Amino acid sequence: MKILILGAGQVGSTVAENLVSEANDITVVDTDVAKLQTLQNRFDLRTLVGNASHPSVLRRAGLADADMLLAVTQSDEVNMVACKLAASLFNTPTRIARIRAADYLAHQEIFSNDNFCVDFSICPEQILTDYIRKLIEFPEALQVLEFADGKVSLVAVRAFEGGPLVGRELKYLRTHMPQIDTRVAAIFRQDRPIIPEGSTLIENGDEIFFIAATGNIRSVLKELRRMDKPAKRVMIVGGGNIGRRLALSLEKDYQVKLIEFNKKACENLAGELSNALVLNGDGTDENLLETEHVGEVDVFCALTNDDENNIMSSLLAKKAGARKVISLINRSAYVGLVQGGKIDIALSPAHVTIGSLLAYVRQGDVAAVHSLRRGAAEALELVAHGDRQSSQVVGRRIDEIELPKGATIGAIVRDAEVIMGHHDSVIESEDHVIVFVINKQMIRKIEKLFQVNVGFL
Repeated sequence: MKILILGAGQVGSTVAENLVSEANDITVVDTDVAKLQTLQNRFDLRTLVGNASHPSVLRRAGLADADMLLAVTQSDEVNMVACKLAASLFNTPTRIARIRAADYLAHQEIFSNDNFCVDFSICPEQILTDYIRKLIEFPEALQVLEFADGKVSLVAVRAFEGGPLVGRELKYLRTHMPQIDTRVAAIFRQDRPIIPEGSTLIENGDEIFFIAATGNIRSVLKELRRMDKPAKRVMIVGGGNIGRRLALSLEKDYQVKLIEFNKKACENLAGELSNALVLNGDGTDENLLETEHVGEVDVFCALTNDDENNIMSSLLAKKAGARKVISLINRSAYVGLVQGGKIDIALSPAHVTIGSLLAYVRQGDVAAVHSLRRGAAEALELVAHGDRQSSQVVGRRIDEIELPKGATIGAIVRDAEVIMGHHDSVIESEDHVIVFVINKQMIRKIEKLFQVNVGFL
């Protein structure tokens, strides 16, 4: 697929990195020469320096014969204009724009073909806000992802010494919870993937990904690890786009304190928020944190634009006694260094967002894609079509399907019914199938597996 990416920031660079590895023809446009040079040094792609909203630049970038435009610059207006030009001048089949302003998102009609011709709009800040809220709702979890309009959830937890599963085989889970159907999709042990089998023994520190109907998630969590108390007190450092959105989302259900360094921004936030307490100060000020009783906080979220400040404030909060700390880290190289130590969860905005874009790039009918373990693995929601003659999956039991080694069918959603992916489960046409892939090199094989023969179309 030939894809033109506008913007070489965190989102654009991460998308380019993911798509290049899957043998796509990628061109990246940006005004920052240094960012483009870095990308070209690391990956096999083409770059072009120029303004992404200029027709001449888009023409030189090859938009005339591109299959897809991903407009993910920092400017909503540039992204929308680029989509309009892509439609009117170049007839580009698929046009996706990053939109940050809530005012634009509240008026979806401006994205129609009569206006800016945006096929799909994504808001990374809102995606990240929803993601963090899930982590607050489930304090035990490392990752919480939803599929099939929220009917199914995939949750990652860390096994701990003395927990109910450590030292036991996986098949014990089914006998211990006969009333609840769940499936362990994958296990990571010291960053090494393990394909789960009934005889797999759970060890202390294992990262376990399990899938279940969303309504059963809390019950399964109780069996996998000791349940934490529900979160009540949340402290947020950073009142920017993400911190502000999160505070607005949480203030009705939680006791929220928000610390922001900029005094003018504090005044604006205080006017927007009705229940949250807004404090003017530095999130790395140990005295301020102690004065505001950070040690009694259930979840501490460091969400400024400065990675180092986020790391330092999170470490201070954890040292003081905060139960769970979440740190936003833009530089992907830092994420793996700090996660799992004193910092419970390190979030890369680009990796959280990437799934929303990949769903449009994947071949076949892909309803959702989620990036797992900082991009090392993926979970896909694919829609099965055809019949036994035209499809390699429809009308077949899971143990009859030639899945690549390391790929697991975790669940099937059929209308409102959630079916766990056991060996004898049969896939029917129009089923939504949740597939867990521990090696991204398998993605193309999975996509081909779910494509129907040309004769059926």
